[in-house]
Amino acid sequence: MSYLNENLIGVPGGRWKLQTPALVIDLDVLERNIEAMAAHAKTHGIALRPHAKTHKSAEIARRQIAAGALGICCAKLGEAEALADGGVPRILITSPVVTEAGVARIAALNARLEELIVVVDDAQTAAMLDAASAATPLKVFVDIDPGMGRTGIRPDRAPALIEAVAQAKNLKLSGLQCYAGQVQHMESPNQRRDASLSALKELGALRDRLGKDAPKILSGGGTGTFDIDPDARVLTELQVGSYVFMDRQYNDVWTKPGDRPPFETSLFVQTTVISANRTGLVTTDAGLKSFSTDDGVPVIVHGAPAGAQYFFFGDEQGGVIYSEEAGRLRRGDQLACVVPHCDPTVNLYDRYHVVRGDVLEAIWPVDGRGKSA
Repeated sequence: MSYLNENLIGVPGGRWKLQTPALVIDLDVLERNIEAMAAHAKTHGIALRPHAKTHKSAEIARRQIAAGALGICCAKLGEAEALADGGVPRILITSPVVTEAGVARIAALNARLEELIVVVDDAQTAAMLDAASAATPLKVFVDIDPGMGRTGIRPDRAPALIEAVAQAKNLKLSGLQCYAGQVQHMESPNQRRDASLSALKELGALRDRLGKDAPKILSGGGTGTFDIDPDARVLTELQVGSYVFMDRQYNDVWTKPGDRPPFETSLFVQTTVISANRTGLVTTDAGLKSFSTDDGVPVIVHGAPAGAQYFFFGDEQGGVIYSEEAGRLRRGDQLACVVPHCDPTVNLYDRYHVVRGDVLEAIWPVDGRGKSA
C-alpha cells in the first residue's frame, strides 16, 4: 500500500512539500527527549513505564523500551491490542476494564504478551478477571485514587481490595497505581510540587500500613511532575507520556512561571495557506478537524511573520492574522504549528510524517488511532 506523501521520502526539502494537513515529528528532537527522560530516570534511580496514550505508536514504544523503559502504558484495551500487534511485549493498561467482553479480550491478550498488567479498583472486577484467567495467571495493580475522583479507590478503603486481589487464585498482585492527573498542568511550580507530594504522601502511608504485604511496584506520575515525584521516594516507576512530543499545554507549565521547558517540542501539525486575498489575513487548510480544540489554539513556530496568530476558521479551515510589515504570507506557504494538546490531536491522524531537518525520512502509522474501546 502506498501512502500520501510517500514519494517525498528522502527528497531534499520534502518536508515543506507535504500535502497537508500533516502530523509531523522532528526525529532528532524525539530522540533527544527519549534519551533525556531515560537519563533522568537513571540518575534518580527510578524506572520508566512511559504512557503510549500520547503517541499510540508501536515504533515509538519500541524506541522507549530500547532506551531502558520497563514496558509501556496504554489507556485503553484497544490501544494495548494495537501495540501488541506492533510487537510491543510488555504493557500496562491503566484504566479499568469491567465488561465481560472486555475481560475476555484481556485474557486473550494476556496469553500472547510477555507481560500484561491491568488495574482494578473494585472487588467485582477483580473477581471477573480471576474467573477469566485460569489458563494464564494475570498481573494486577490496584488503582489508588489520589483525590482526583476519576478512577481508583481511596487509600483508606484500599487494604481490603488489595487483600482480595492477593488472595485471588489466578491473579498476581503486582503493584499499586496512583496517577495524580489533576496536578500535572498546574502552572505554579510550588503548587504543583506541594499537590503532587501530598498525593504521594498518602500513597506512602498506605504502603507503610501494608508493611511486608505491600506490593513492590508503585506506579504513577507524569510529565508535569517527572522532576518532583522521585523526591518523595514513594513511586518506583514513572508513567510519563507527553515528554516525547510536548505541546502548548505542557510548554505553558514551565514557560508561564518563567522557566524553560525541560523537553523540546517534537510534534507539529503542518498546514498550507490556501487563500491570501486579504491584507493581514490568510486561510489555511487545518481547522477544527486538524487539532484538538479542548484548550485553545495552535502556536505557529515556522513559516509565518513574527507575531502571527492562529485561529479556527471552520471545520476544514484555519486562519492567520499577521502584520504585513514583518513579511507577507502567500498562497501555498506552509506553516508548522505546536498543537494545544498532543494526545487527542494525534488521535485525529492515521500517520506521522517523520523528518530530520527538511527531509522526510519515514512515514509511521498511528497504530492506536481510534482504539478507544
